Amino acid sequence: MIDAFLEGNKVFLERDFKKHSDRYKNLAQGQSPHVLWIGCSDSRVNPERVTWSRAGELFVQRNIGNIIPVHDWNVATVLEYAINHLKVKDIVICGHSDCGAMKALDKETNDVYIPLWLGNAHEVKARVDRTLPPSDSPERAKERKRMIEQENVRLQVEHLQQYPLVKNAVKEGKITIHGLYYNLDDGTLTRIM
Repeated sequence: MIDAFLEGNKVFLERDFKKHSDRYKNLAQGQSPHVLWIGCSDSRVNPERVTWSRAGELFVQRNIGNIIPVHDWNVATVLEYAINHLKVKDIVICGHSDCGAMKALDKETNDVYIPLWLGNAHEVKARVDRTLPPSDSPERAKERKRMIEQENVRLQVEHLQQYPLVKNAVKEGKITIHGLYYNLDDGTLTRIM
């Protein structure tokens, strides 16, 4: 696979890098993205590709389930750098369909670390259970899965807003927070909040 990546890099150099060499020279001097994109690590959801963004337009943080733990050094560092140094104007939390992390909220597992991480999203399941409990109906199960995925985006936005840095930046009008949802079936990206 690594050989394929190296060959792919040659295609990138020929079709994009050389064609837009001035842009890449500018990017080599520094970045100034306007958006911090927090998304899932899922290999099918590449933020630059699904938004048709160019290199340098998104500052990206990805993890399993697009989760924002309330007290996390990694997330706090990304937020601090994005807001204070890159001066991003928007923060996006993007969930997606067929999310394995959100499926895992609804089942037992013998994994050690995944359940610990998903504890940061457990409230999602409780919220959806109050509205649409588990069902044997395939249609209701599909609807429930979508509800869990989208409710997770809402919960993670709530978590994001608990960081004092974010709370102050929103209050001062420096940033706007968005919740988006990407549908793998049809490729659409929609606003959910």
